[in-house]
Amino acid sequence: MKVLVTGGMGYIGSHTVIELLKSKKFKVISADSCERSTPETASRIELITGEKVMNYPVDIAEKESFFKIFEENPDVEAIIHFAAYKSVPESVAKPLLYYRNNLQVLENVLETCAKFHVHNLIFSSSCSVYGEVSDLPVNELTPLREPFSPYAHTKQIGEKMIEFYAQMNPSLKAVNLRYFNPVGADMSGKNGELSPDKPNNLLPIITQVAIGKLPRLTVFGTDYPTRDGTCIRDYIHVSDIATAHIQALQFLIDKKNEHAVEVFNLGSGQGVTVFEMVHAFEKVIQKTLPVQIGERRAGDVSAIYSDSSKAEKLLGWVPQYSLDDMVDSAWRWELYLQNVL
Repeated sequence: MKVLVTGGMGYIGSHTVIELLKSKKFKVISADSCERSTPETASRIELITGEKVMNYPVDIAEKESFFKIFEENPDVEAIIHFAAYKSVPESVAKPLLYYRNNLQVLENVLETCAKFHVHNLIFSSSCSVYGEVSDLPVNELTPLREPFSPYAHTKQIGEKMIEFYAQMNPSLKAVNLRYFNPVGADMSGKNGELSPDKPNNLLPIITQVAIGKLPRLTVFGTDYPTRDGTCIRDYIHVSDIATAHIQALQFLIDKKNEHAVEVFNLGSGQGVTVFEMVHAFEKVIQKTLPVQIGERRAGDVSAIYSDSSKAEKLLGWVPQYSLDDMVDSAWRWELYLQNVL
């Protein structure tokens, strides 16, 4: 089966391409403008897997350019859709940018599925769709609350777009994967999170502080109702997230889905505070990081972590990597970058 990965040069997208190629079950192509990723990612994928992946450098928001990929590849049978803007702070500052990009891109993906008879869709959603919840851990039946950011709202709307579209197009089968917090890098240390912009996620900021690219780590808020006052998140290794996409796709291929659109949480089930993540990293590098305390950041919920038992039961998905693996692989990726950039 040939699979198109949108955003295949991005963080989670590239790791999913790697795992797809490692499985030896799929032919893979990518569509990524590299606006927020780098074309060199393709070389790193080849370095790790020994296989070249074709990336089409198109803006998926431009529908006709996206259609041309399918005209050249009429045998594509599945789309794994990552391509979207993902920074919570940026979405708060530039909400219209997020609504315009994320929803236009998804609309084009759905139109493409209909026009070119692509019947399998895996959608990159987010735990941010749950908003601020009081009952933890959250499962797939937890009601979706008021979104804390435009980014989160685009994911809520995106899931609904897919559900309503599938009702009118019964040939389409989809899985919405609600990730918690993907972190870390390929265990080879040769592919990880890399953006031309300043990182917004905790672990890349920690590694850049540790190596000297950034002067200090700012912890945004220490007065949350948590065990040490900092936000609690459910961190999951990016390669575990990548593997879940393959298992979700196989789930659709094997026709195990009961509904046209299925939803799965992807998390470890363990909440980790910001300070606990910092201390775990300090243990790996045996060095104390410079930390300053800042004000709460708009768009952040105080705590969220997952009940992922549905994914384990129906997809056979069980995370393989520990918190130590996450911080160790992220650090080895940062050291690798120091040598190649």
